[in-house]
Amino acid sequence: MKNDHSLCLIGEKEGFTPEIGRLISMMDYVRHTTEEEIKGLTIEQLDFKLDEKGNSIGMLLQHMAATEKAFQIMTFEEREMNDAEWNELSVGLNLDERAKREVHGHDLDYYWSELSFVRAQTRDEFRKKDDDWLEGVTPFGWDERANHYFKWFHVMEDEISHRGQIRLIKRRLTT
Repeated sequence: MKNDHSLCLIGEKEGFTPEIGRLISMMDYVRHTTEEEIKGLTIEQLDFKLDEKGNSIGMLLQHMAATEKAFQIMTFEEREMNDAEWNELSVGLNLDERAKREVHGHDLDYYWSELSFVRAQTRDEFRKKDDDWLEGVTPFGWDERANHYFKWFHVMEDEISHRGQIRLIKRRLTT
């Protein structure tokens, strides 16, 4: 875990255009606070569910990584996911019965490695883009349109929302 005081400074970042740097600043802080929330969790704690309908912390972490990967495809490549990508990511995206069956038994390093790998790809792709790209509007969902800036805001706010769920689950841990 890093103690990076620059995490509290939203601004330009070396290697990125100004507005993308600000977005990366916010994404870095969100990821740091997620990291702080999950540090030290055991496999049993990562697999704990409040009830049979609930998600585990591990499932939520898998969802965060899958969501970010899906948005890489939708924004950086400006296309929908193909069948192979959907098959790979759907367990994390859907958080359905399949996820309840398949997403368990992994240690924290497993989830953190996936989150870190996907984030490194995101940062690499953002380095290739400029601030005008953030304003580009493409389809979003079934019948909406959104700019890339909003889509990456959505990735960030989704992580914040699920981090709140993680905090709730942690308070109720029985292991």
